[in-house]
Amino acid sequence: MRTPGILIFGMVMAPCGWILNLTATVAPSWRTLNSLPNIPIDQFLQQGIWDICLASTIKPGGTCGQSDTTYFNNQIIKVAQGLMVASLCVTILGLCVAIPGVRCWKRTPNWTLAGLGGLLIFISGVLTIIPIAWYTHILSAITTISSRNDVRVGYCIVLGYIGGICEVLGGFVMCIGFCRCCGGRNRGERREKSCELEVGCLMNSVCK
Repeated sequence: MRTPGILIFGMVMAPCGWILNLTATVAPSWRTLNSLPNIPIDQFLQQGIWDICLASTIKPGGTCGQSDTTYFNNQIIKVAQGLMVASLCVTILGLCVAIPGVRCWKRTPNWTLAGLGGLLIFISGVLTIIPIAWYTHILSAITTISSRNDVRVGYCIVLGYIGGICEVLGGFVMCIGFCRCCGGRNRGERREKSCELEVGCLMNSVCK
């Protein structure tokens, strides 16, 4: 029996989401601050949940390790650090649980293991979306910012949303295999049975 499509979908989406979430976690670009006082117009700050970098629009690279105690003491930063790391760990755990259930070396998948792995992957996606959405909602209120500052969403927010949605969709689709419905069509069983019936009929006709 071939690996059912819902398991293939989930096992592709989960690693893709994990890579995007890993990038969103470690990269210092959850938001950018432009038009900063006492700083050249071509320079801007990139703020993440672990580091802050001073970059320039006309020069490659940037200077990281910028200090901002007020920013890092915000509640959302502490929450985002914990949930994003937890999400990465839960995704790995979910894949470790799902892989033995999905396996390609046995005739039928272990739907309990595969579904449990999908549930963990779904939860990891939710753990990513919560801090991303919260951070976006209070983007300009995280620290006291002058009205002259130009606050913009960083690319990590976009990557985090995409990664979280990938894991939520992949995990949800894998969880569909928990129950057998539509005559087993959700597990890819209907097609397999029909193929076996056609092969059996063909063999009988040949023997006759």
